Parts: sequence; structure tokens; C-alpha cells
Amino acid sequence: MYAVVTTGGKQYRVTQGDLIRVEKLDNPVGEIVELGQVQLVAKGGADIVVDPQALTDSKVVAEVKAHGLNKKIRVYKYKKRKGYERTQGHRQLYTELEIREIKA
Repeated sequence: MYAVVTTGGKQYRVTQGDLIRVEKLDNPVGEIVELGQVQLVAKGGADIVVDPQALTDSKVVAEVKAHGLNKKIRVYKYKKRKGYERTQGHRQLYTELEIREIKA
């Protein structure tokens, strides 16, 4: 059984026991979080539910495991023959979730 969940503007395919990194959530470590924006639930072989009305009660229950910073990326801007160069770095915040249960 798996589900497709939307959080932080991105979609994630999750199964029970998965560890996923999502955009930063404000919940403390150890707290249980319910992800309510379920886009799809697959219950085995050909039993796939995508109807929004059927998915209104579906939830994915997860536990917050950690918060952190992703790997640094470099942003480099350059204009040829103009003497313009700029370098900037960025590290995106994330929250690591462990999927506990898929309620469908």
C-alpha cells in the first residue's frame, strides 16, 4: 500500500516505514504530524483511488525525526564582457519524517 502526498508544494510517494525529507515544518522533533493532502492511494494490485471526494478522509500519519540543512548550492551569475560576477550560496531547511501509517 502506498500513497502520494503533497506538502511544501511537492508530491511524495510514501509507504509505511519510509523516511522522507520535506520542506521545513514548524513541528518539534518527536511530534506526530498528519499530512492531509493525499492525491492518490494504492491498496495493492489494481485498486487505485484518485477521486478527490473519496480521498477527503484519507491521511498519512508521520513522526518528525529531525530538522536540518541540505547541501549547499552555489548560485553564480555572470555577464560576459561587462565585468559582472556574483556568487551566492544557499542551504535549504528540511524536516525528516518517518511514515507511520496510511489511513485510507
